[in-house]
Amino acid sequence: MAKRSIFEETTAEGTPAQARAAAKPGGIARSSGARRAIRAWLWGLFVLVVAMIAVGGLTRLTDSGLSITEWRPITGAIPPMSEADWTAEFDRYRQIDQYHLMNAGMTLDEFKVIYWWEWGHRQLGRVIGAIWALGFLWFWLRRQIPAGWTGRLLLPGVLGGVQGAIGWWMVSSGITQGEGMTAVASYRLATHLGLAFVILGVLAWYAMLLGRSESALLQARRGREARLVSMSTGLMHFAFLQILLGALVAGIDAGRGYTDWPLMGGQVLPPAMWELTPVWRNLFENDGTVQFIHRVAGYLLAVYGLIVWLRGRRSAYGATRSAVAAMGLVLAGQIVLGITTVLHGAPVALGLAHQLTAVLLWVLILRARHLAQYPLGGTIRGAA
Repeated sequence: MAKRSIFEETTAEGTPAQARAAAKPGGIARSSGARRAIRAWLWGLFVLVVAMIAVGGLTRLTDSGLSITEWRPITGAIPPMSEADWTAEFDRYRQIDQYHLMNAGMTLDEFKVIYWWEWGHRQLGRVIGAIWALGFLWFWLRRQIPAGWTGRLLLPGVLGGVQGAIGWWMVSSGITQGEGMTAVASYRLATHLGLAFVILGVLAWYAMLLGRSESALLQARRGREARLVSMSTGLMHFAFLQILLGALVAGIDAGRGYTDWPLMGGQVLPPAMWELTPVWRNLFENDGTVQFIHRVAGYLLAVYGLIVWLRGRRSAYGATRSAVAAMGLVLAGQIVLGITTVLHGAPVALGLAHQLTAVLLWVLILRARHLAQYPLGGTIRGAA
């Protein structure tokens, strides 16, 4: 058996024998082509999930989420087709508390508006699931999935299935009779939105990894900036926490309770912060407490984001510096947009813009972290 150098590189695509086989004429091209196709599929799913978040946000802001009172994963894809079907659907809605407390006297035509928002949200989830399943089967049956990637590409589908179940768990919390509920439980809404951002992060991260070959990633990892990776990881976790806090705000319309800034109700601390009993309920149900925590977390996130930006400016790689700069710019814009949203009482347009900017910021943080972990070569500061 021939001796091999201890510095011989192997990749995640297989053993040296497999690597030699892949290097045969046309092998590399086929592998690269498959990676590009899978990457495009993942980015397509990413765009659809962003649309799902936008439609979900509008569904929440228009109080449409409880218009469909049953969970029918298969038959629910077919909307009411006749006047009798519409009447039956409307009758079910008129039995729950939201109708009696918020929409008493609503006409059938008005009901159809909120119904279509919720149906569209659920239908888009089904479309995403179908596109993931068809894409995965296509690449798997054609044996185009790179070695070590089968489990990774299964993960978005598994998380999507869990998300569907959590979606109904969330909606069911608001479908009550005699309990006085007019919206879903805020902590369930936060769980639902949080998992959506996890799915987005998984799709984006995998798509970024597939942008370069395994050997190129191994080569790039040699230039890893460990300190910046650690700091950007912390920023990613902090931003995720702030997203969850934002969902708690949206869940109880806390953004409309105090419309002054930087004070709240003319005070540093909002009045009656701890009036609910037991005390822990204030963290989820007291609009002043929830909005105050979201604001303070935003200030802290801004400070930490500034620290990461200052560290990122010292990166040896131009692409990494640009990625951190873009992240910092969007973070600053998100803070300004959040304050503007509060000052205007959280109208639908500003609320949706604030949510979508959070998506953009989330992806830019992941991109900055990716480039700190796998720097792009040829961009070292001062190099020719």
